[in-house]
Amino acid sequence: MKSIHIGVLAAQAEVSVDTVRYYERAQLLPPPRRTASGYRTYPPTAVERLRFIRRAKELGFSLDEIRELLRLSDRGDTDVASIREIAARHLADVAARLAELERLRAGLERLVAHCPGHGDPGQCPILDALTSSTRED
Repeated sequence: MKSIHIGVLAAQAEVSVDTVRYYERAQLLPPPRRTASGYRTYPPTAVERLRFIRRAKELGFSLDEIRELLRLSDRGDTDVASIREIAARHLADVAARLAELERLRAGLERLVAHCPGHGDPGQCPILDALTSSTRED
């Protein structure tokens, strides 16, 4: 199995060299071997691991969640229920954030609808809502 240098790894995984180093520091990638001259070298399997990390980040998984998914994946004897549980928790978190964003959108829509778009800024319902000590929902 031929090892690859960090630049080749980054290009094949479609991430930056800095991202590779960051994931090493975050312990998502095993420490690389070093050549006699100090260059990092990685096994070809590191490409798939980085792609896994990149796809998980695109789905919004946290580094801790990704670390746990990798740990479970590396074990090989893991019951997929553990993996599903992590994804289900993440899905619930995404749903909660979406609900909060919907609440924010509705509030902003109300403010924009009540603002005439002209006149005295002291009479602006948007500014009034932002400076008011009571919260409108």
